[in-house]
Amino acid sequence: MAHHILDLLRDFLAHYGYGAVALALLLENAGLPVPGETVLLLASFLAYSEHRLRLPYIIIVAIGAATLGDNLGFWIGHRGGRPLLEKYQHIFHVSRDTLLRAEKMFQRYGPPTVFLARFIFGLRVIAGPLAGVLRMHWKRFAIYNFLGATVWVTTISTVGYLFGRHWDTLMRIFRRLDVAIAVLSAVIIFLLWRQYRKRRSEENG
Repeated sequence: MAHHILDLLRDFLAHYGYGAVALALLLENAGLPVPGETVLLLASFLAYSEHRLRLPYIIIVAIGAATLGDNLGFWIGHRGGRPLLEKYQHIFHVSRDTLLRAEKMFQRYGPPTVFLARFIFGLRVIAGPLAGVLRMHWKRFAIYNFLGATVWVTTISTVGYLFGRHWDTLMRIFRRLDVAIAVLSAVIIFLLWRQYRKRRSEENG
């Protein structure tokens, strides 16, 4: 399944180009669970392997979209407050532990957390809205937001570009993983079924 999803994203990027990059990064940083990082990596792959996109333009577009998206998330969080955050947690199944961890980081480190959150899985999506909910000073937020977006986008794009030559190898790995996951799932289902049958036999015996 993984390689099918990547193929769909690849077609999406090939068709919509920089607009697809901008939309994915904007939505993810505004607080929606969109695979922005994957889209950014894949766009960079294509910049190397197919030359439909150019890396400098990808970086510029992605930095702008990520910065704007986080500011949009900040505004939504600022207007909606904690009730919105709790509703957000329920709708998008964000764990309470993730929210508590992010809130503690914001309270302990302040605005620099906006920069750090870019590189922490699970926190990047909620950093903007949470900063707004916690009433962080907007100018400080904007500075660290832009710096974080610049470093994060440049790093991810460069990594994607450098590994672009290995696209076919990556696809073969994903296909093997799909087979391995299918086999592992079958084994787990069989073991659970056998345990269930054993329990039923003991209860009936």
